[in-house]
Amino acid sequence: MGVATFVENQIGQIQQRGHSALASRVIWAVQVLPVCILAVPVVLLCRLIRPWFLVRWGGMVSARIGHFAGNTELYLCERDAGINRPRQHHVDLFYFGEQPPCNDQLATMWKRVLTIWPRWLLLPVRGVNYLIPGGAIHDIGDNTQADRDVLNLLDRSPPHLQFTREEEEKGAAGLRAMGIPPGATFVCLIVRDDAYLATEKPLVNWSYHDYRDSDIQNYVLAAEELATRGYVVIRMGARVRKGMKTAHERVIDYATNGMRSDFMDIYLGAKCEFCISVGTGFDAIPQIFRRPVVYVNMVPPGYFATYSRQYVGITKHHYSVEETRELTLREIFARGIGFFLWSDEYRKHGIRLVENSPEEIRDVVVEMVERLNGTWQPHGGDDDLQSRFWKIFPTDAVDTYAHGRALHGEIRSRFGAAFLRNNRAFLETPIQ
Repeated sequence: MGVATFVENQIGQIQQRGHSALASRVIWAVQVLPVCILAVPVVLLCRLIRPWFLVRWGGMVSARIGHFAGNTELYLCERDAGINRPRQHHVDLFYFGEQPPCNDQLATMWKRVLTIWPRWLLLPVRGVNYLIPGGAIHDIGDNTQADRDVLNLLDRSPPHLQFTREEEEKGAAGLRAMGIPPGATFVCLIVRDDAYLATEKPLVNWSYHDYRDSDIQNYVLAAEELATRGYVVIRMGARVRKGMKTAHERVIDYATNGMRSDFMDIYLGAKCEFCISVGTGFDAIPQIFRRPVVYVNMVPPGYFATYSRQYVGITKHHYSVEETRELTLREIFARGIGFFLWSDEYRKHGIRLVENSPEEIRDVVVEMVERLNGTWQPHGGDDDLQSRFWKIFPTDAVDTYAHGRALHGEIRSRFGAAFLRNNRAFLETPIQ
């Protein structure tokens, strides 16, 4: 973040919150000014030794678990692969960009593999470095594409985080307390609503992406199907609007039963057989521990997670109110709808997003189960439908909101087979 942007953000918050924000900024300035003064010789020293040893610094995206997990793991993957890494001797120093971090357990685990210094110390150093020309080389910078694995690195390297023996024992005890017997296979289910952000940051209007929300009850059929197959299903969520209505003893609403903790969030995501997600922050935990993910109600489809063989998914239906029909995949992308990131964009274009039916969710979840246990039997024509889907899908798309960076690398994921079979018009070329 540049100085002008930082100043602009501070002014905006003062205008929004009034005298309380102004007072807090004044107190902050008084506290940080001495550190900034001391930071000047530190920055000059780092500049002086730069030809022999490079010191870099950067803030971790620690407010949201998806970026806190995904961005950080991909930084480590790129470091191992020699990507975005200086050739000379160097050290990378991190600080938590937001305090406190969104998950204490994840913060603890990152401290084992990264050099993380206090924010109050490094943030002034970074700010002073911005003010003195020629300091860009000291900034760690961004990954190739934030938390999107466009280089397919997750499939090529092992996880960087491990649990200690004490943590393994703590996790096993947590499972027993939830009624999950030793050796039981469990699946995590995360369904997005607006409860978390509305609670954590109530001054911000988050309705701009409520198009991503989904009704938890639409997942009961899939959860109970898994339960009848011997799995335990654990509904995740730090804060949720409503509980999951099911009487099946192998379906646990961990998000509402009072047993949720930062530690178990990470442990469950790391140890699950696979995760069912709508494409929201928590699914980065199973991703960084290399667990399979089923994506349902995934929108916008242009941002589908395509970079691992362990992913399969389906998208919401896109219904044109004016034309009183569902749009085809080709129309969704030809009209730019496949990349909409704001709820208003869908409304302005007369698009009503229709959630996947309980049966569609169940079918793609069963596909994942059978692929994992080796019993998957494709129907005749499945390969052709899959091929047609990816020929239409814009695999060379770029992220216009991230300096035109590629959204996809090698396409390794699969789109749900039953969805394509049961919605054949989805792949047809519309009559003009």
